[in-house]
Amino acid sequence: MDRIIKLLIAAAIVFAAWKYAVPWVKAKAGGSGAETAVEGGGASCVRSAERASEAWGSGLGRFTNPPYDPGAWSTFRGNVESRINAAEADCDCRAESCTKAREAMRDLRALVSDLDSTIRTGSSASDFVQRQEAIDNRINEAGDLARAGK
Repeated sequence: MDRIIKLLIAAAIVFAAWKYAVPWVKAKAGGSGAETAVEGGGASCVRSAERASEAWGSGLGRFTNPPYDPGAWSTFRGNVESRINAAEADCDCRAESCTKAREAMRDLRALVSDLDSTIRTGSSASDFVQRQEAIDNRINEAGDLARAGK
């Protein structure tokens, strides 16, 4: 009889652990695997896109007026392109947020290329501020979509 009681108590402990402890541990660890995959992909994608845009915006001021330092420009451009590449790699998912962020990175890459051409030819910058604002808005939209699980 003692053996049956001990077995029932052990079974009750295992059942309670499975029913209550496992979900609690999953919640503390960040949710179920499916939720983490969707959130993680979209959220990390948006964070990478934000980092690329911030890298661009934080150093751009040095290249708004001539004379331009070609070495500094080359280093800056390489850093921004590296961040764009990282964001594009992180945004390799089918979620709407990833699509928006990839579009933003495509536009940022075009903006970098256009400023590179402007610096190399010595022509004046035109609509770079408006284009950067549109990129930032698209990244913000991607963030909203990621928070909505899309």
